[in-house]
Amino acid sequence: MSSEHYIKGRGAQQNTPNRFLENSHETRDDFLEFCRLEGEEADKNKTQYIPIFPKTIVNKVTSPDVGMQYSMNGYQGCEHGCIYCYARNTHEFWGYSPGLDFERKILVKKAAPALLEEKLKSKRWEAKTIVLSGNTDCYQPAEKKFGITRACLEVFLRYRHPVGIITKNSLILRDLDILKELAKDRLIGVNVSVTSLSEETRRILEPRTASIKKRLETIRILSETGIPVNAMLAPIIPGINSHEIMNLAKAVSDNGACSFAFTVVRLNGAIGGIFTDWIKKALPDRADKVLHQIEECHGGSLNDSRFGIRSRGEGKIATQIHDLVRLARHAYFKDKSFPPLNHDLHEQYKSRQMRLF
Repeated sequence: MSSEHYIKGRGAQQNTPNRFLENSHETRDDFLEFCRLEGEEADKNKTQYIPIFPKTIVNKVTSPDVGMQYSMNGYQGCEHGCIYCYARNTHEFWGYSPGLDFERKILVKKAAPALLEEKLKSKRWEAKTIVLSGNTDCYQPAEKKFGITRACLEVFLRYRHPVGIITKNSLILRDLDILKELAKDRLIGVNVSVTSLSEETRRILEPRTASIKKRLETIRILSETGIPVNAMLAPIIPGINSHEIMNLAKAVSDNGACSFAFTVVRLNGAIGGIFTDWIKKALPDRADKVLHQIEECHGGSLNDSRFGIRSRGEGKIATQIHDLVRLARHAYFKDKSFPPLNHDLHEQYKSRQMRLF
């Protein structure tokens, strides 16, 4: 790893310009100006928590190839700092950079549990699985401080409503008591992301996430408790973790996962530049090779926006990845499947509540 200008403990190594603010008007941060005048170091690589006040919290997912209908995010931005994260681009809508700002300026929606309850109480709402979170990790470090995810799970349990979770943080085990209750009625499904079995790779690719050992342990504990787990072996990045597919599939299967999913990395929007800058600093000896192999999966570009193809890739390298995935499923998941969640109890709950009035 090149030590030149490398920011330890972060994924992105720079704050790329916000495309919505470029060429508009000059902005000035009074706090940073104060620090400069006083001779203090403004940037200490600390995380800021910024409260925001949305009017709604449940989002309908219109992309046909994402695999979910509804999602909700208690936090925007993510301290995990995964360098490849597609959600980085959304930080630009809030006026921040998708680079370091995405990891260091975490937007907190304290009203999320109340907004969720309001949604589930609506007469027009029909139960559909809502996924925590479709954008950023609901168990990122901010959750220790704010407990928004736990409060939302309590709402789901109270209203007997199905919920999915996507995370790469073992903090989910803190809420095992609620998850067990949801699992009794098939109201919970968990997706745990495992992208490598190498701690060295994990540390530079996903700097503030749980260790691989912790993630596999999390899959095992959840599975042993009766909570179905799908492992997310995503993204597969040629030249970084593509050679690990078989070993990854075996490891998550051995620890109880009942299925796994994958995507081929695509670097959309500002992420292409952020990833390119990162890999030239973190893995300079193979940066060009990895970038070229990613381009080979997307017709010569780092990104492909076509639904159904964008996350699967095309070409020789993508085909090799798909072949390994098929072999892995046959070898380690032949008699396993992820169970469907229960969407009936919520409607029954609402019917009982209406009879009370």
